[in-house]
Amino acid sequence: MNYYKIGQRIRKFRKAYNLSQEQLAEKVGISPTHMSHIETGNTKLSLPVFVEIAKILCVQTDELLYDAPQNDKTVIKKELIEIFNGCSLQDMYILEDVVKAVKISLEKYRSLN
Repeated sequence: MNYYKIGQRIRKFRKAYNLSQEQLAEKVGISPTHMSHIETGNTKLSLPVFVEIAKILCVQTDELLYDAPQNDKTVIKKELIEIFNGCSLQDMYILEDVVKAVKISLEKYRSLN
């Protein structure tokens, strides 16, 4: 098992969620130093800690264990949520309309090809 790669995947999802190592460590119930060691692969993480990290980051454990495709839907969804979180209610309605319009256009384009 490659703990360095697991740590790097944890880091990727943590950053996509805009969490610092300290914030994630606090949520998991471990020290920031331990979290740093997990992300750098300098320590093996226990199964309970591993599962808790996956739960907090809203990812399947498989996504942390194995390489995922570049266009990982989980990361994209989280990035979209972050965009919406920074918007006013009016902005969110506008963005919703824009996304719906783009989706309809994509579906029409795909049906032509």
